Amino acid sequence: MRERIRQLFHEMIAFDRGDPDLIQHFTKVHAYAALIAESEGLDAHTAEVLEAAALVHDIAIPLCNEKYGAHPGPLQEREGPPLAREMLSRLPFTDREIDRVCTLVGEHHTCHPIDGIDHQILLEADFIVNSFENGFSPKTLRETWEKIFATRTGRSIYAAMFGLTE
Repeated sequence: MRERIRQLFHEMIAFDRGDPDLIQHFTKVHAYAALIAESEGLDAHTAEVLEAAALVHDIAIPLCNEKYGAHPGPLQEREGPPLAREMLSRLPFTDREIDRVCTLVGEHHTCHPIDGIDHQILLEADFIVNSFENGFSPKTLRETWEKIFATRTGRSIYAAMFGLTE
């Protein structure tokens, strides 16, 4: 694992200390994002920035729960980028990389418009994990697969996981 992703991983584990559900969630989203990125042939730099975004995508959940008593997607997208920026600025990420991670954090629940392959992959990785964790119904699984998934790899993983066929 690249050094700065390893460092960020440890930072997020410490940040979400005492909440194994959040730690398990971002770990799984990171793993799927990395797998999809590699399988889809993303260049190493774009993949690394995507992996950073996958690790911090839900960084605002604790703050939203404390501040609002809930953590719906729009609040996460609003509150997450400043927290991600603060954490990433302590690590060896460039300003441009931090800006992209913050953009991805700020749109990780936004399905339209998709503003890059990294956004698409983050969305797919999060949906793979959320579909399982939230126990989506068969109808919702099918609709999600048809409406959200655009990469060959993401579609294949989702279909295999949930037993979907064309």
